[in-house]
Amino acid sequence: MVHCAELKPPPPHPFRGGSTLRAAGLAVGAMNRMKVDEEEYWHSSKCKAFTFDDEDDELSQLKESKRAVNSLRDIVDDDDDVEKFSWSGEPVGSISWSIKETASSSSNAPEGRDSGLQKGSSSHAAFPKQASSYSISSFFKGRNKLGSFQSLSDALSLTGVKSYAPELRRPKAEYKDYSSDWSPKDTVRRMQRGKICSLERFRSLREKLMLLDEAVAVHDGNVITAILIFLKRTLKKEILFQELEVRQVALRHLIHFLKETGEQKLLLDLLRFLDRTEEVALSQYREHLSIQDAEKRREFLKGCIRLPFSSEDAVHVQDHYTLLERQIIIEANDRHLEASGQSEIFRKYPRKASILNMPLVTTLFYSCFYHYTEAEGTFSSPTNLKKTFKIPDKQYVLTALAARAKLRAWHDVDALFTTKNWLGYTKKRAPIGFHRVVEILQRNSAPVQVLQEYVRLVEDVETRLNLAMKYKCHDVVIDTYRDLKDRHQLMAYRCKVERGSAEEDKIDNILSNSQIRWKN
Repeated sequence: MVHCAELKPPPPHPFRGGSTLRAAGLAVGAMNRMKVDEEEYWHSSKCKAFTFDDEDDELSQLKESKRAVNSLRDIVDDDDDVEKFSWSGEPVGSISWSIKETASSSSNAPEGRDSGLQKGSSSHAAFPKQASSYSISSFFKGRNKLGSFQSLSDALSLTGVKSYAPELRRPKAEYKDYSSDWSPKDTVRRMQRGKICSLERFRSLREKLMLLDEAVAVHDGNVITAILIFLKRTLKKEILFQELEVRQVALRHLIHFLKETGEQKLLLDLLRFLDRTEEVALSQYREHLSIQDAEKRREFLKGCIRLPFSSEDAVHVQDHYTLLERQIIIEANDRHLEASGQSEIFRKYPRKASILNMPLVTTLFYSCFYHYTEAEGTFSSPTNLKKTFKIPDKQYVLTALAARAKLRAWHDVDALFTTKNWLGYTKKRAPIGFHRVVEILQRNSAPVQVLQEYVRLVEDVETRLNLAMKYKCHDVVIDTYRDLKDRHQLMAYRCKVERGSAEEDKIDNILSNSQIRWKN
């Protein structure tokens, strides 16, 4: 603490009065005292510096700390169903926790000895320690006076107070989700509710099969699949296949799962074990979908022909191979024609995609669009495709009509429906119905004259009138009402046609015809 002596006033000036000098001296003294008071205020402190002689103060602080911890009982309820966990996530008191605490104490012991050597020995000898084994420093550092090391939780538990911090607490009910000995039935029930259950504890074959049977009994496909994945990973496939052979529900789930995940090898082994030769063949045939190169896919399909398919499936596989083989030939030829510019249709309508790996109907449409007039002996001829793959007449007419109408080749459309009888008479016949022919023609912007010709061929009168009115085929409507001898409908339709048009004149001529016997 700084003490300042009071300054004496200087001797009076020889040229000034004594009273003036005395007043000045008093003012200077007052200012000095104020300065000293300010320095004492800013340099003072309520905290006392630490000394090794303050053992009694240390004990009083320890008692205050213990009273503060004991007061937690009034704030937090005591819960016996709470597990204690250290900062590493391990239960307090476990073997691994004890090993880590022992290792930490052995690593901290030299530091404690070094710090003790640096302190003055005389102070320790002069003031012996109390009987209590705790001090403020050991209470918070985890060390007692006897030299043993412990965690903060141990220090609090020895004082008779339950620890609430810094331990991580987890309810026993949640901890039992991972470690309890659940039965197969309880495990399945918990899996149904979305709880996390470890299946690794089921080690014997009997327990695993009991688990699977419980899952099948509750009819939960997700639980069945999850347990099958566990069995697939932990059992030999021969044992798994043998047990699933008598459990058809689980077997169907496993087959579906293997198909969805693409585990082709295990699926084929399972089907061979079950002696399902046709399914084995179909599974192998399905692998062609992953082959992108056309030549490699053709060779793969050629090998699939020898697989033990059923008679119907064997025909489809053979047709698939033949179709791909023709597509390769057509693609190579058309690519050359398009590049050389020799064909007019390829110049006018360039190809937008390759024909390789396309379905049969798409190939037929392509052939009707670019190769409609070719002879039947060529691979790209539509009639050749129809004969080779036995395409029905309806499918062929529908596809050819769409292709030729898109090109607006109305003569080809007309020839498509014209047939001759044994007497040489021609007649139009449509296996798909002329109402569908009209819809396809209108979708491809066919002129009214072409539409009217095919609307007239619709047999049902009501359908014919609806189509004629929808597509404004006036002549068809007028002729139909004339044939029906319906004067009222004809007069009503006269108001719908354009004034002064040919259709109005035609209606007037029909209405004025006295030879027609009208129904109304």
